[in-house]
Amino acid sequence: QVQLVESGGALVQAGGSLRLSCAASGRTFSSYPMGWFRQAPGPERDFVAAISWSGGYTVYADSVKGRFTISRDNAKNTVYLQMNSLKPEDTAVYYCAQDTTYYSGSYLGSESYEYDYWGQGTQVTVSS
Repeated sequence: QVQLVESGGALVQAGGSLRLSCAASGRTFSSYPMGWFRQAPGPERDFVAAISWSGGYTVYADSVKGRFTISRDNAKNTVYLQMNSLKPEDTAVYYCAQDTTYYSGSYLGSESYEYDYWGQGTQVTVSS
């Protein structure tokens, strides 16, 4: 069983920065891609970013490209999301997730159904 625990969410002013962390346990963390998603009030959970098992490949949603950076430390079983130049529309609950499918090449999933394990989420609120 995999456990994912997010932290780092907070209330921040527009233009500010936050770094989210997601600590993993229970499975070989370093073998699998990881992703970040977010959910504002409503049913949709939107893709934010993903990173390959090695950290060598990353992919971002257009809405966060150039502002957010995903990274991982396999020695610490942790994945990070550095968020800069935050906007009110970034307000959401942020979830990390683990994809346990092996992919050859540089493919990274951007759909929630492609991820098998999820954390409980951390709230990010950006005030204007």
